[in-house]
Amino acid sequence: MVSLENRLTLESLSPLHWVGIGLAAVTAGVHLVLGVGFLPHWMGLAFLVATAGFVLGIVLVLVDYRRRLLYLLGIPFTAGQVILWYAVNRPEALDAVSPVEIVDKLAQLLLIVVLLALSRRD
Repeated sequence: MVSLENRLTLESLSPLHWVGIGLAAVTAGVHLVLGVGFLPHWMGLAFLVATAGFVLGIVLVLVDYRRRLLYLLGIPFTAGQVILWYAVNRPEALDAVSPVEIVDKLAQLLLIVVLLALSRRD
């Protein structure tokens, strides 16, 4: 088990790391609100699992736990969120997408770009 005590390695985080952490936090927050709103439906649980994935990723990056592997796992995890959203919603036009969905999908697409950059750099 990873102990968080004396494990935070904030000095090793670059501005790009902080951008990624912020983007992951945005999408985690959106998924948390949606998850609670959808409970007890199974979609609520799915949103909460996604929330947990993003939060766990943030925590593991903060404690410098196998960061490169986290970036590589985060790319398909985040891309899967975008693909599942599209498969479920199938928006036909931009005006069919809510502002919250736009913020979330932009955050996720930017997060994928950040994760790709970090995986190549670290």
